Amino acid sequence: MQLLLQAALFTNDVETTSLVRNELFEDVIPLLENQAMPLLLEAYAKHQVRTTFFFTGYLAERSAKLVRMVWDQGHEVGCHGYSHKINKAFDVLSFEEQLEHLKKAKSILENITGEAVVSFRAPALRVNSDTPAALMESGFLIDSSVASQRFDMFLSYGSGQKLKWLTAPRLPYFTKPDDLTKRGLTNLLEVPVSALIIPYIGTTLRMLPFPVRLIRSALAFESTVNGKPINFLTHPNEFMDEAHSRGPIARRSGNFVKYLLADLIRNKLKMKNLGSSAIAILEKELAYFSRKGFSFLTMKEYRNLIVNSNGENR
Repeated sequence: MQLLLQAALFTNDVETTSLVRNELFEDVIPLLENQAMPLLLEAYAKHQVRTTFFFTGYLAERSAKLVRMVWDQGHEVGCHGYSHKINKAFDVLSFEEQLEHLKKAKSILENITGEAVVSFRAPALRVNSDTPAALMESGFLIDSSVASQRFDMFLSYGSGQKLKWLTAPRLPYFTKPDDLTKRGLTNLLEVPVSALIIPYIGTTLRMLPFPVRLIRSALAFESTVNGKPINFLTHPNEFMDEAHSRGPIARRSGNFVKYLLADLIRNKLKMKNLGSSAIAILEKELAYFSRKGFSFLTMKEYRNLIVNSNGENR
């Protein structure tokens, strides 16, 4: 599946995660409302960017204001599941549990926006073989939980399932009914998060701006060759000041190796260039793709272009 248009999808995962504390933290909500989201939306407006925000249902229940802020500025509201708890990740939930979470979160978001929510990204990109069927039964048309050829999965939870990323198609594709990492005949479109060994996301960009910008240039060139869209993932949580929240790093696993890699080491790496520094870094990326003539699209807009260009009735 090839689309000649060069598209840039700057996507955003919105949850109550405190990057400083390495855990879900309710005090993040007012910081998102009053600091991070206004800064991020201002940056997008400045560069005339329309994009997709994936909200957890849990956060949307507690702050419809955040959802409306995004919706009122013409961005797409997507679903990030109901909960971002590590023991509620989609790769450890049954089909029935996933369906329950998806329908609950989708209903919360649709009641706020008044429009169907069709785009999904799993918390921490964790999915299993039941996820495609659960998504389709819940009415989703788009998934973005795969990061093709991304090699840092051992620093995160759910690394066993994420090994499939290594062989996942690079171009967007319609998935198999039991595997989001394989091409199939469903109407569920997978739009992989951009990666070239290292993921092109807000976290790695903040940690290693120069090397990741080299990867970005390679990804932009790839797009000119085969039409692969840029799918940049960031979190509004990266654009707020949590100085008051500093303390011991939360341990999320009893397994020492997981704690060392996915909590201690990963948390240390994530602390670089938060707040206003992160906004400045993001704006350079937006300016780059604007200069290169990329079209900034939402997930839903991109899928419509795919379907229309292929003449498919999906």
